[in-house]
Amino acid sequence: MKNLLSSCLIGLTLLGLANGAKAERIKDIASVAGVRSNQLVGYGIVVGLDGTGDQTSQTPFTVQSLTNMLAQNGIALPPGANPQLKNIAAVSIHAELPAFAKVGQTIDITVSSIGNAKSLRGGSLLMSPLKGADGQVYAVAQGNLVVSGFGAAADGSSVTVNVPSAGRIPGGATVERVVANPFGNGDGIVLNLHSADFTTATQTALSINQTMGLGTAQALDGASIRVNAPLSRSQRVAFVSLLENLEVITGDAAAKVIVNSRTGTVVIGQNVRVKPAAVSHGSLVVTISANPIVSQPGPLAVAGQTVVVPQSDIAITEGDNKMFLFNPGVSLDEIVRAVNQVGAAPGDLVAILEALKQSGSLSAELIII
Repeated sequence: MKNLLSSCLIGLTLLGLANGAKAERIKDIASVAGVRSNQLVGYGIVVGLDGTGDQTSQTPFTVQSLTNMLAQNGIALPPGANPQLKNIAAVSIHAELPAFAKVGQTIDITVSSIGNAKSLRGGSLLMSPLKGADGQVYAVAQGNLVVSGFGAAADGSSVTVNVPSAGRIPGGATVERVVANPFGNGDGIVLNLHSADFTTATQTALSINQTMGLGTAQALDGASIRVNAPLSRSQRVAFVSLLENLEVITGDAAAKVIVNSRTGTVVIGQNVRVKPAAVSHGSLVVTISANPIVSQPGPLAVAGQTVVVPQSDIAITEGDNKMFLFNPGVSLDEIVRAVNQVGAAPGDLVAILEALKQSGSLSAELIII
C-alpha cells in the first residue's frame, strides 16, 4: 500500500511538471486553522459637523444619545427640552480585529451615518466601545474622521461626489481585550486551503514531507492538511514561517464557464473542452419606425378637421452568420476564435454556451450568476 501511495504521489508531481504548472507558496493558498480575524461593531456620535448633521426632530435616537452623554458628564437637560441641533450625527462603527492583536495596539475603523446626516466631513467621533459577537468590549474608538466625499448645494441644485456620509479613522480604535486562539495548543497545526482541491492537498502534504521529513504532514481531506509541529511556541512560530514559504505545484481548477447574466460577462476556464458539435447562430432583427402623416380637409370642404394619421414601416433583417464546427477536444482559444469569426456578441456567446451544455457537448460546469 505504501509503495502504491508513493508511486501515485510521484506520478502527480511528474504530471504537474509535465503540464508546466506554476508552483505557489503555501502562504498564498492556505491559512492556519484558528488564526483568523474577528469583526467588531459599535454605536457612537460624531460632533463638530458644519450644519450637515442629523435633523434631530426626525432622528430621536440622536437626541437620546446626546442626552445620555450629557447626563454622564453631570449635565441634565430641562424636562421637555428638544434641542434642534445640526452639528451631531448618530453613526455605526465597524472594524476588524486581526489575529494576535494585543492590548494597546490600534486598528482602523469605518464610521457610517445611520440617521439623515448629509455629510460627516470635518466631524470627530467621541469615545465609543466596539463589541464582538459575544457582547464583550474588545476595543474603544475615538478620533477625527477622514471623509473622501463631499457635497455642495445652491439655489435648489446640489452635487455630491463619492459618499460623504461615511468615513474612516486610521488607527482610530485601541485594542482593550485579547482574543484567544488555538495556535499554541496540541502537538500540531492544520492548514486549510482557500479552495478545496484533492490534488493540491496531496501536493501540499508531499512538499512538506519532502522538506520536513516523511510523516510530518498528512492530508485529512480536500481542504485540510495536518502537520506535526513543535510544542514550544517560539519554535512553532519559526516552523510555520518555514512552512508558509514552501512551494507547491497546485492542481488545475475544474473546468467552469462563468456567465454574469446582468452584465453579459463570460469567463471561460482553462480546461474547458467541447465535444464534436456544429453551431449555427443567426440573428433576426425587427425594425419598426413610425412616420405620422398630417391629413387636412380640402379647401372647399364644409366640415372637417386636421388629423394626424399614424403610419408605420416594418423591416425584418435576418443575419447571414454561417455554421461553424467544433472538432473533438477543441480548446478555449479555438472556442473564442470560432465565435469571434461569426461576429457573436457576448449575449450570443451565452446562448451558444447554454445550447452546447444542453446538448452535452460542453465538458465544463456552466455557472450563471
